[in-house]
Amino acid sequence: MLDLRPVGYVVGLLVAVLGATMLLPMLLDLWHGNGHWPVFLEAAILTCLTGGVLSLACSNGVQAGLTLQQTFLLTTGVWLILPVFGGIPFVIGATEARAVDAFFEAMSGMTTTGSTVFSGLDALPQGLLLWRSMLQWFGGVGIIVVAMVFLPELRVGGMQIFRSEAFETDGKVLPRAAQIAARISVAYLVLTVACVLCYLVVGMSFLDAVNHALTTVSTGGFSSHDASFGAFQGAPEYVASVFMVLASLPFVRYVQLMAGNLLPLKRDSQVRVFLVLIFFLTVLMTIYRVFINDDHLEHAFREGIFNVTSIITGTGYASVDYQLWGAFPVVVFFFIGLVGGCAGSTCCSIKIFRYQLLFAAILAQIRKIHSPHGVFPPRYEGRTVPEDALSSVMAFFVIFVVSLGVLSVMLGLTGLDFVTSVSGAATALANIGPGLGDTIGPAGNFSSLNDTAKWMLTAGMLIGRLELFAVYAMLTVQFWRS
Repeated sequence: MLDLRPVGYVVGLLVAVLGATMLLPMLLDLWHGNGHWPVFLEAAILTCLTGGVLSLACSNGVQAGLTLQQTFLLTTGVWLILPVFGGIPFVIGATEARAVDAFFEAMSGMTTTGSTVFSGLDALPQGLLLWRSMLQWFGGVGIIVVAMVFLPELRVGGMQIFRSEAFETDGKVLPRAAQIAARISVAYLVLTVACVLCYLVVGMSFLDAVNHALTTVSTGGFSSHDASFGAFQGAPEYVASVFMVLASLPFVRYVQLMAGNLLPLKRDSQVRVFLVLIFFLTVLMTIYRVFINDDHLEHAFREGIFNVTSIITGTGYASVDYQLWGAFPVVVFFFIGLVGGCAGSTCCSIKIFRYQLLFAAILAQIRKIHSPHGVFPPRYEGRTVPEDALSSVMAFFVIFVVSLGVLSVMLGLTGLDFVTSVSGAATALANIGPGLGDTIGPAGNFSSLNDTAKWMLTAGMLIGRLELFAVYAMLTVQFWRS
């Protein structure tokens, strides 16, 4: 029989920690004297008590490692339960959100999707704005740990080729998670502080700098303004572009860099391909803006690099409504949103390494057609790709496309138009943020969607953030029988 106590123990601890962090926005509201602080006090007490009781009730089942089933349940359970408690301040706070909207917003935050159902952000209490940013920051560092610990162990989407990279552990899942989380958290915190300082230097207020640093480094995209990054034209866009790129690189490389080893970062083919792709797309978009939209060079370059970086990394900031640029940029932005950054980063979507493996497999097949008797194994960074990793990547591409199609059709059945349905499904599964069209495009939000569509999109965010198979595996009868 499946023992849920180890899972409940860890989830309970994390829920209690989440409740404790609610004291930070409470103190901010107290400082501003806006009378909103009791919201976070009540939410903190409820969350801490619930998490503490759950953890205590399951403490007699603590063990050194987790079984495969328990690992699947823990990975999905954390991302399903934390948004429930993370949405409490939205329900009892100034937004007075309904359950569906509060859960949507909290899930969008924890999965670093960045889609929002709230408007009038400029008038919300500072504590609530900080809480939205904090949810994304927690989700960003959390998904790095999941990508480095759990997904390789679960052999999800080819992530097994990154197993044990740069971390010497005893093979137990929980101790391994603790070690990796500690090292990565330092790098994550350093990058966040650096981002705050840079935003301050270019003229942001302290609270804007903190809020946007939290959502930039997490590649989440929540803003404290309805205009998103349109409220910070100029130098802040360059700062954001730099830190979105930095947050999209493998954090294991930062850990190695802090240990004085620069070579792995320089040799990482993911990093090279990702940087070259951003450079090419930025040049392409700049040329288009100058010659087709008659824009001046600096402005075209700035808006090009910012919006290209924002979409490809899945951050989802919008400095302008790029749908007004023409059909070509819209098509480009739709497809690059399905690329993503590097594995082991805060980024979402399909990710660079899977495209590398896909092209390696295609090239090997073409060579085999030309030379039927030759042996041409797909290679990644000079190493032969294991058959199970390659199969896993191919399956990931197939299930991603199928999921995108199914979710698009289901959204269409709720009454949404074609553009909203397809782009909404893509932005949820790839955790991008804005969709396309007048409703959920960069100039809109998700508030006007029907409740059924919001629940579907919320599920899509969860499935996409955990890279599909970690959730789908639990929907099979075999999972519960094993």
